[in-house]
Amino acid sequence: MGWSTADIPDLGGRTAVITGANGGLGSETARELARKGAHVVMAVRDLKKASAARDSIARQTPGASLELIALDLGSLASVRSAATSILAAHPVIDILVNNAGVMGIPHGTTSDGIETQFGVNHLGHFALTALLLPAVARSDGGRIVCITSPARLFSSAIDPDDPTMAARYDAWRSYGRSKLAMLQFAVELDRRLGAAGATAHALAADPGFSHTDLQANSARQHRGMSQRFFAATVGLVGSSPATGALPQLRAATDPTTRGGELYALRFVVGGSPIRNPYLSRSMGSADLERSWSAWERMTGLRFDVAQIVRTAGRASAGPTEGGSTTELGEALVS
Repeated sequence: MGWSTADIPDLGGRTAVITGANGGLGSETARELARKGAHVVMAVRDLKKASAARDSIARQTPGASLELIALDLGSLASVRSAATSILAAHPVIDILVNNAGVMGIPHGTTSDGIETQFGVNHLGHFALTALLLPAVARSDGGRIVCITSPARLFSSAIDPDDPTMAARYDAWRSYGRSKLAMLQFAVELDRRLGAAGATAHALAADPGFSHTDLQANSARQHRGMSQRFFAATVGLVGSSPATGALPQLRAATDPTTRGGELYALRFVVGGSPIRNPYLSRSMGSADLERSWSAWERMTGLRFDVAQIVRTAGRASAGPTEGGSTTELGEALVS
């Protein structure tokens, strides 16, 4: 028998933050973590849609502990505001699932002038993780899960001087580039956590070919032939959101997993979640270092993992006057 949601341990007393928890993989992840007793912070852009998802989970799981936080990953100001609110209420975060994203859309830019797919899928999560890491570092065995995609396999090697493909934008290659960056992030973040002596770990999860609203939204926005084709195909052969969420649920909760690992469905559209090889470009140590420096430059954050781990324990274990639980995150701004 492979791993399933029945293998998720009791999460009573634990706090989980999930981006994009208003639908698809995010709401399924929120549902299962809440069912196992975690307090789940649903960090979302669409509060109305998230309210419906929260109410659905609450009906199915009486006693579920759920909380909504407004988060627009396409705005670094919104990321900072959301992180400040989360830290004020939750000085310890046990699970952070960087799940939200957009896919295969026309060229656009975030409010900070960054290409939309790279900005929302990756850089918004990079900044959010940097700001929330003090709370994750205080958890005994905290987990950070970064969601990648099979599309990373079709991405060209990342050019740190042009990571968003500004000079030659292509909707699908840009999406793959953003998801390759998420895999890079998980691996390099875990290496830095280990070097700093942290008990927290970072892992990556690949949902495979899962039928969520991503494909339909892509087809609505782009109206290209490939977007319409994938939207139709995933409806026929794609896995359900519940199945697609299994890799990130295992990465977030299975005590036998190790940091830096990638989990994916055994058969891409089904099967149990298993540890997978990366099989991706730009995964050498020099590549990861260069990419990290580029992400810091693009977000304006100095993401010093060792410093955060070293100083995280000095903050109060509970909310304090003056917001001292957020000062560690604020200190990251260069």
